[in-house]
This record gives sequence, C-alpha cells and structure tokens, in this order.
Amino acid sequence: MNRYDFAFFFDVLDGNPNGDPDAGNLPRVDAETGQGLVTDVCLKRKVRNYVGLAHGENPPYEIYVKEKAILNNQHARAWEAIEPKADAKARKNLPKEFEKAKSLTDWMCKNFFDVRTFGAVMTTGVNCGQVRGPIQFSFARSIDPIVSAEHAITRCAVTTQQESDNQEGGNRTMGRKFTVPYGLYRCHGYVNPHLAAQTGFSDTDLELFWKALENLFDADRSAARGQMAARKLVVFKHKDALGNAPAHRLLERVRVLPRSADTPPRSFEDYRQLITIDRDQLPEGIEIIEPF
Repeated sequence: MNRYDFAFFFDVLDGNPNGDPDAGNLPRVDAETGQGLVTDVCLKRKVRNYVGLAHGENPPYEIYVKEKAILNNQHARAWEAIEPKADAKARKNLPKEFEKAKSLTDWMCKNFFDVRTFGAVMTTGVNCGQVRGPIQFSFARSIDPIVSAEHAITRCAVTTQQESDNQEGGNRTMGRKFTVPYGLYRCHGYVNPHLAAQTGFSDTDLELFWKALENLFDADRSAARGQMAARKLVVFKHKDALGNAPAHRLLERVRVLPRSADTPPRSFEDYRQLITIDRDQLPEGIEIIEPF
C-alpha cells in the first residue's frame, strides 16, 4: 500500500455539524478566531455508520465502536475463537505467548473495519491489546468564521400530566435550537502504509473509505444536520511508503483564496472557484488524485 495525505472539504447549511455538549450543544467554535470546528471523532463516527450500513455489519466489515455496543463482549468473541479454555481471570491479560497474543489482536482487526482502520484500545477488562490505526483525521475547521444562530422552538405536547395541569391544558413546551447559517469546513487526513500492514488494512478497505467520505452525510440526516454535503477531496499519493514529501508541504498546495464579496457565504458556489491546487513542480513520486 502507498502512503496518502488528503484534504477533505464539506459544508453545512442551516444545521449544527457538531454540537458541543459542554456548551449546551452549541456548534463547536474556536473562541479566538470564530472559526467553526468539527472533531475527528465526529467524522470517524460517520465513516463507521456508512460502512456498517453498506455491508450489513458482516465480517470483515463489522463495526467495533457503535451505539449500545458492549466492547468486552466483542473482545470475548476473539478469546472464544483463539483461546476458548481461558477463564475470566486469564482474559484480563494477553497470553504470555507472543503468537497467541498477536492472534487475538489480529482477530479483532480482521473482523472489525474500524479497528483495522482507526485503531482501538482493547484492554478494558477482557484484553485484546492495542492497535494504532493507519488512517487519522485532524479536526475540521471552517474556512471563515461562523455565526451560531439560536432559534426558539415549541412542542405542542408536554412530558407529564403535571406539566399539562400546570399549563391548564395549554400543553406547550419551549426549547432552543442552534444552527450555522452556512460554513465550509476543511480537514486533513493521513494514511500510513506501515500501520496498514500491521492491521491488515487493504487497498479494498481504502477504496471503501474514499467512498465513505463521498457519501458521509447521506446516511446521517437529522433535524440538526439536514443539509450537509461532502464537497471536495484532494489526495496526494506517494510512490514511496515512507513518503516523497512532507505532508504539510503537500497540503499547503491546496488553498482557498480569500473571498472579496461583501455578503456572507451561503452556499458552496461562494467558494467553488476559490479552491485551488498548486500542481507546479510537484515532488518526484507524488500524484494528485481528485475522487470528487
């Protein structure tokens, strides 16, 4: 497998791309610059959801970290396959034999797409080791500062009979909703072929990952994220597994030119012609790919 570095652009219209639970679910924001933020964990969650839907949660595309999952139960499956006679006390530690210990970790990588892609710490009571994943994301950051809009909403129903009695049958519940009018976000990602070899992450897995990025938000619609879309992916493919150029120098070739308009951005068309790729004097062994 080759090494890859990539820049990924996505946008949101009248939605909340990643609410902050420590701030009342307000859209995440850099307090100093006003730029919006989306965490790497949020993006990985959406990749997991897409792969799980696309392959029906069947090996080798099961998802390890998912809603209501009990992680130790997943670890126990690996022990049952590799060392079924081990008791609960023994399962708290990896076997002393290196091959058996490695077999437990390999079993998890083979069966779970997100383990061999993003890595996992699997030492939570039933021990299957730790894995460093070959694909990592940065936080996504909006190109321009965002404005967090606050909206009052009402529900024509209450939760309890007491609430209804207190309102004398009015049955109205007030709430708040926060949205970003529009924001174009950019994040960077990296594919490490050396770690891919350790986890068994394959070229087929990589193609599925690119497809997941393209369709990231189509299976993730909600009242808070009704209009989000993957807009552009620029991939730098290295000929050498160690890399033919530093990642930051390649990603700096993908620029978003400053906007000159007096009106705030409200669609991707406000940015489409401003995203440029410097293709001059590319380092030897570097290929630029634009999947979308």
